[in-house]
Amino acid sequence: MIRHDFTTQQDVQALANEVAGMKALVTLILKGMGQADAGKVIINMERYINDLKDPEQAEVLSTTVKQIKQAYRQ
Repeated sequence: MIRHDFTTQQDVQALANEVAGMKALVTLILKGMGQADAGKVIINMERYINDLKDPEQAEVLSTTVKQIKQAYRQ
């Protein structure tokens, strides 16, 4: 497999824009999958969040998944 260099900008605003773009990408992928498969992915992400040992990280990911779910429903 070819290794790609996915460098990220040091600037906080650029990083925030990249994260927002990734959220949109995930939402579009889920919409393209179909409802049943997308639901399975979301359920698995929620299970993963529940298994995290770091509550701060779990809260951030939980918020992200909620945003993606909201966008998916629109």
